[in-house]
Amino acid sequence: MKQFCMKNISRRQMLFGLGTAMLSAGSLKSIARTVADRAVSASRPLPDGKPYRLSINTATISHYKLPVEEQISLCAKAGYDGIELWMRDIEAYMEKGGKLPDLRKRLDDSGLVYENTIGFAEWMAGEKGMEQMRREMEITAQLGARCIAATASGMKSIDRNRLDEYAGMYARILETGVCTGVRPILEIWGAGVLNQLSDALHIAAGSKHPNAALLLDFYHLYRGGNSYDSLRLVNGSAMPLFHLNDFPAAPPREQLADSDRVYPGDGICPFEKALPLLKASGFSGAFSLELFNETYWKNPNPMTVLKAGYEKSRNIIERYFK
Repeated sequence: MKQFCMKNISRRQMLFGLGTAMLSAGSLKSIARTVADRAVSASRPLPDGKPYRLSINTATISHYKLPVEEQISLCAKAGYDGIELWMRDIEAYMEKGGKLPDLRKRLDDSGLVYENTIGFAEWMAGEKGMEQMRREMEITAQLGARCIAATASGMKSIDRNRLDEYAGMYARILETGVCTGVRPILEIWGAGVLNQLSDALHIAAGSKHPNAALLLDFYHLYRGGNSYDSLRLVNGSAMPLFHLNDFPAAPPREQLADSDRVYPGDGICPFEKALPLLKASGFSGAFSLELFNETYWKNPNPMTVLKAGYEKSRNIIERYFK
């Protein structure tokens, strides 16, 4: 199995694709330090003694097209404990001459836990995607995030006769994660090709890697036709975060789109069942609010959206996650 540890790749490979943000000797040292910091970050006390963190996926305010620095500032002011940034916004920052150490400092100064990077490297589709995933993991490491989303982006279908092969691919990026200190977490998409929890569990378990983990989402579980009862089979303590959202009764499940997601408590998600099951599974990570609702974006003030999301999310979690 070819591994993408930094000790096994050339300097030319290390620098591939980073453009103006090329990894200097200093930034390589920063990545190494991030690996050492990971254990400290993972054991950080939860806020106010709560059994969870309430974080925000910046997709929730993506319509406003805010620079990543402003996203960080607003999400911190809105009261969130952590944040998920999108790789496209980080790259836009870099393309304008922004330096990753400066962005790392802004994150650190904000008090937000940088939970996860949302990227779409096509690691399941071939070597080019594997290389992109490695590069994005290195960038993520410099910014101090713990995790990066690992989706089935680029796949036209999932062949269940190849699940063990996909598991081997997942093992490869997990090994890259050992080197960078960034954990790739396998995400299911309800309307995507990897939409079954059973398939994701097969791939994760089949990787035979101690860092394998899932990234689940209330909407995506429902949209893919999964049962929340299956949460009984998931080790919640191995999941760093869980995407939080709700969904309406109409349109029918099979016709729901990402933009149909609503604030927690405003839809039909059976939180009274799902949240206790998740708590019983051992989950104690971050709930990260992720919405794409265009009706919310009609409000010209993104802070209004952020604060409404915070209050509704906190209310639903505190009601059922006990």
